[in-house]
Amino acid sequence: MSLNPSGTIIQSDTDPSSQTTLIPHNQQPLVIRTYPSLNQLDKCIQNAAVAQEKWARVPLKQRIAIGRKFIEEFEKMKEEIPLELTLQMGRPVKQVPGEVRGTLQRADYMLSIAEKALKDVSLADTDQPGFRRYIKRVPLGVVLVVAPWNYPYLVMVNSVLPALVAGNSVIIKPSPQTPLSAERFAAAFHNAGVPKDALQVIHLSPELTTRAVQHTLVDFVAFTGSVAGGRAMDIAAAEAEGFKGVGLELGGKDPAYVRADADLDYTVPELVDGAFFNSGQSCCSVERIYVHESIFDDFVARFVELTKKYKLGDPTDPEYNLGPVCSVASAERIRKQVADAVAAGAKALIPEDLFPAATSGTAFVAPQVLIDVDHSMELMKEETFGPVIGIQKVASDVEAIALMNDSPYGLTASVWTNAQNNPESEEAFLHLVDELQTGTVFLNRCDYLDPALAWTGVKKSGRGVSLSIFGYDQLTRAKSVHMKIKTSQ
Repeated sequence: MSLNPSGTIIQSDTDPSSQTTLIPHNQQPLVIRTYPSLNQLDKCIQNAAVAQEKWARVPLKQRIAIGRKFIEEFEKMKEEIPLELTLQMGRPVKQVPGEVRGTLQRADYMLSIAEKALKDVSLADTDQPGFRRYIKRVPLGVVLVVAPWNYPYLVMVNSVLPALVAGNSVIIKPSPQTPLSAERFAAAFHNAGVPKDALQVIHLSPELTTRAVQHTLVDFVAFTGSVAGGRAMDIAAAEAEGFKGVGLELGGKDPAYVRADADLDYTVPELVDGAFFNSGQSCCSVERIYVHESIFDDFVARFVELTKKYKLGDPTDPEYNLGPVCSVASAERIRKQVADAVAAGAKALIPEDLFPAATSGTAFVAPQVLIDVDHSMELMKEETFGPVIGIQKVASDVEAIALMNDSPYGLTASVWTNAQNNPESEEAFLHLVDELQTGTVFLNRCDYLDPALAWTGVKKSGRGVSLSIFGYDQLTRAKSVHMKIKTSQ
């Protein structure tokens, strides 16, 4: 096996020119996809560049209309997607429709703001007599989207749709874990009217991915995945001829802080879901919780009680609400992180025998809650990407801030406090917003992307912006126009 830049594992196959996707819950082969040759890859990229020039001349209103048609075409597939996606990456089948709805909602919002985001910036208010100046937003060219497996549709819509609407052509390099999702996604766009060369899905090995990143006709790389994968993308782009942009949406070790006045009836279920949904395989899932000492014991007892109610098993069976992680290798890494924390003094509160499916050699990982944790443990500092949570006691906002910021990541953070009709709690939250080193701060919610808000991270969580009106900036460049329309006679 070898590490793919998207952060997933390519299952070894007897043919090095292809990849095999294994079903996580039973480790059986699902599909095989063949890699292109170097010449075939070069030809695909050349075709994308030629198509982009034509696509960019399609009027913006028409590109937006095609985007609207994509929504209709994708919605037609909503009955076929759940089982197909479950077989690829292991999420319980009854939870997949939420990703379909989210994809449609994000697409709708990004289309609704496209004209505003891409219109010329007028400087008429400051023009001197005889002059006219404005700034155009023009497409970059060919955009390479290196997509992950954990939320393939939601992540692809973040970059693919605005890139196309802005006039770029797009090449999607999907994760080997979810090849069918990328193919289905592209098919909806093609059915809507996007030319096939303007949107291509190409399955690539790590070596071919580097080749694509460094290709002179690829103008921008949008990568979502691990920190290691992001670093590989950045290095490859830096070594390419010329200069190209790289947007990086990477990992997180997202903290939650439960203040003394939090409503535990509401907060506990929200945080349990934020920690364990999709088996914790989300860049913005809650991975560590800090609880005020006055409510710590009550919070932990409630959290454990609710965790024990989860059902782990075959994700194609609607009876289960917790499925496997994406691979056996991921499961072993998660189990080791838990074992190392326990060896260092942490206390695991969930008996393993409650979840008999979680056995060594499988991709099933039991949900686990640990206390007596501290920041000397990898569990509280490095990404877990599994259904495991560490809960630590704090005495004040000041201590919580210090611990929340004591991380190499900075994607999201959440604060749980009774701010309703409570100016003191709201003021405390706003102070936390200013102090937290993170791209998004939530109040009384977590693990959620609002398409109207900029999705961004600091530190090892990445570079660049997707979603919101700022998401179009990353996929276009400014072109200034300076006109002297009156000359002296």
